[in-house]
Amino acid sequence: MDYLPLSELPTLADRINHAMQQRGLTQQQLGEAAGTSQTTIQKLCSGKTRETKKLNAIARALQVSANWLATGEIPELEAEERTTDSKVHLEPLHPWDDGTPLDDDEVEIPLYKEVELAAGGGRTAVREVAGRKLRFSRATMRAAGVNPAQAVCATVSGNSMEPLIMSGATIGLDRGTTHIVDGEIYALEHDGMLRVKFLYRLPGGGIRLRSFNREEHQDEDYSLQQQQDEHIRILGRVFWWSTIRPLKSAPLI
Repeated sequence: MDYLPLSELPTLADRINHAMQQRGLTQQQLGEAAGTSQTTIQKLCSGKTRETKKLNAIARALQVSANWLATGEIPELEAEERTTDSKVHLEPLHPWDDGTPLDDDEVEIPLYKEVELAAGGGRTAVREVAGRKLRFSRATMRAAGVNPAQAVCATVSGNSMEPLIMSGATIGLDRGTTHIVDGEIYALEHDGMLRVKFLYRLPGGGIRLRSFNREEHQDEDYSLQQQQDEHIRILGRVFWWSTIRPLKSAPLI
């Protein structure tokens, strides 16, 4: 790869176009190799879009340094050789914020959590957090069988599902799937509390809530009347979860 200096390729569009020419790739071919759309590549190549979460994937498809693509900084030859010889490619993360435009194949999913009700005497309810959203690719939504319009994310607490789902994890919910498939994981609102459990059907419309951590949390059975009395409602099936582990967190095993 012929890395040219920043003075000759001052913009991201310049560097992408240069690398595409070096590799002999079209916009369509680059989009397919990077797992994004031709429209996204066209916007980047024309300068209409100046940043993208797909930067690392585009860099891999072009076989160039993601840092050079982002900043124009030419990599040192020794570092480049080490990267070429390595089977694992580690590139710097490129964070985004609310001002980063969505790629054509991305959607934003609202984030929910337990919030204390005003004048509620300490009671809580599951509500959307204003201004907080997570991004997913449309391909991920299709693979999970989830309509993006029916998807929300939520943060959970407690150790009842550990170590499968850690306390503090963010989960993805499919609100379009509220019917119970025995043994699937669901999120529920239980009198204002957000709970995540395996669910099972019981005769007469009852349900069983089961934790992954069964040593500390016993099964809970609720009749149809008890569900109504305790304001239990299924929010959706859990199709995804992710956890950030603090530096001093307890071992998983």
